[in-house]
Amino acid sequence: MSHELRTPLNSILLLSRLLSENNEKNLSGEQVEFANVIQSSGNGLLGLIDEILDLSKIEAGKMDLEIIEVPVQEITDGLNNLFKQVAKEKNIQFTIDIKEAPLVIKTDKMRLEQILKNLISNAIKFTAKGSVTLSISKPNKSENLLAFAVTDTGIGIPESQQPLIFEAFQQADGSTKRKYGGTGLGLSISRELARLLKGEIMLESEPGKGSTFTLIVPITLTSATTAYIENTPVKETPITPLPVGNKYLSDTIPEAVPDDRNDIKPGDKAMLIVEDDRPFAKALLKFSRERGYKGIVTVRGDEAFNLAAHYKPVAVLLDIQLPIKSGWEVMEELKSNSVTRHIPVHIMSSHKLRQESLLKGAINFLDKPAAFEQIPEVFQRIEQIINRESQKVLIIEDNSKHAEALSLFLDSNNVTSEISSEIADSIETLQRDDINCVILDMGVPDKQAYEILERMKQNGDLENIPVIVFTGKSLSMNEEMKIKKYADSIIVKTAHSYQRMLDEVSLFLHIVEDKKAGSKRENSKNQLDNVLKDKTVLVVDDDVRNIYSLTKALEVHQMKVITAIDGAEALKSLKEHPQTDVVLLDMMMPNLDGYETAQLIRVNKKWKNLPVIAVTAKAMTGDREKCINAGASDYITKPVDVDQLLSLLRVWLYNA
Repeated sequence: MSHELRTPLNSILLLSRLLSENNEKNLSGEQVEFANVIQSSGNGLLGLIDEILDLSKIEAGKMDLEIIEVPVQEITDGLNNLFKQVAKEKNIQFTIDIKEAPLVIKTDKMRLEQILKNLISNAIKFTAKGSVTLSISKPNKSENLLAFAVTDTGIGIPESQQPLIFEAFQQADGSTKRKYGGTGLGLSISRELARLLKGEIMLESEPGKGSTFTLIVPITLTSATTAYIENTPVKETPITPLPVGNKYLSDTIPEAVPDDRNDIKPGDKAMLIVEDDRPFAKALLKFSRERGYKGIVTVRGDEAFNLAAHYKPVAVLLDIQLPIKSGWEVMEELKSNSVTRHIPVHIMSSHKLRQESLLKGAINFLDKPAAFEQIPEVFQRIEQIINRESQKVLIIEDNSKHAEALSLFLDSNNVTSEISSEIADSIETLQRDDINCVILDMGVPDKQAYEILERMKQNGDLENIPVIVFTGKSLSMNEEMKIKKYADSIIVKTAHSYQRMLDEVSLFLHIVEDKKAGSKRENSKNQLDNVLKDKTVLVVDDDVRNIYSLTKALEVHQMKVITAIDGAEALKSLKEHPQTDVVLLDMMMPNLDGYETAQLIRVNKKWKNLPVIAVTAKAMTGDREKCINAGASDYITKPVDVDQLLSLLRVWLYNA
């Protein structure tokens, strides 16, 4: 079913993308806009297909749960980051109240978040002014249940319409002139997911005043948990929300601390101190001067970024709780700007937020009040970074072609890399002092990949080494949620993923970009971009629409395309065109399917090393292994993402 639904979308998305790019400059602005609308609609249809498949999986009992212990703060932080900007653009106040929430809940994190995202996005969509609030509490002081109440000041829902909105493809306003869009599937899926979590969604609403959707789930979900929600009435409790992040803002702005900013000369090494505790800030300033640094001090969070961008300090000493702007916001500003993202940041705080600090890109976290005793170590670490000429990254990847291409790109940007495909070798290599970062491709068999991550986490000497997981879009959502417990960053393989990888490595290793590095990067980028020119690709697909759209997409990059509509014709074409550099092979074909075709290609010694990229309808568990075992070199899912396809082609053709 997935294959039949997704395959027609392939041509729509590919061809509309090509039209919207207007490379030949022969379309009017209006025509380009038409193409953008077609692509947007196609992506919307793809989302709808995914929702329908989700619903059918639940109803068929085919959806598995991954029950783990999750900090409630982790869930709310993610929701706040996702929705605060959306709400701000609509001039709506979005707040989260977790005063009565437990620290940890045991459930399926991904499914819980899927429900909450749907409820919050609906609330924002149907609220023109006012507020949307997520309140988390134990209903009726229950020790076993947790209620997530999403309250809005929106249009409300008439009582007669309330039973309907949980039905598939139904909305409260189902008229032909309805104001709000949507498929009507979100709440239906959310209700079924809630039941899967042994919970329920309840609704209280009044037209013109707003609605409260309350999700009630067990605090500890086990396979034996029973659905006892319906017998537990929910009483509406007054909500007194606090703006998210308030506890990291100080109420008072202390007097400024005199510093060295007016005495900094070219060649001086400067230290930026962002600290509202004046005695501690003065002590840090004194220590900086003793170590040969000029000190710049600000007691306010809102001044930190401009000072860093102007004075280019060798490091930043940052407190989290600050006036006007919190340390978290300062950190986000520093790490999202190319001018300042390389600067090492040491966070010092009385809040116990070590893990969160490291994940946000801090080089270290120091607890107050013990932080001052550790300051010599901070400066020692800074000096190591300043004096370090090159960085070393360990690439753990079972596909040698992917590893070599990535290594080439990093090496050309002054980042030394080492490749490992064996678990035992990887762990042994990590024990050495010269590894500064790990790039782990999830193409390494799952069990082994998680073994590396777990062993790193448990080893005190390795837990601070940044881990970047490099993955194709085949990574399931459950797997993604699982690896986020270990990884500092997840990068999806696309045409721009090598640049993104370098950005992430630069962030974690605090690499300063200079003109020389920029020149090297441009050369390596051009080297990868030009590898497709004049290469011959065989496209094998039984759907002529897919052949047409893929051909057009590849010809834009000056590739020579030959085609075949089944496996037998593909084998014949390879004999007639021995210069073929790569094969794009659809796996679902009549007569001789892709798996059989791949096996027959590998039987011929001439084609033993020919790159074969399998094209599958949907990434299912075991698909990748099945394709690789059949003889494919790599694989990609439908609808084919052009950027991801180009990335794969460059990897396999860069030294062909």
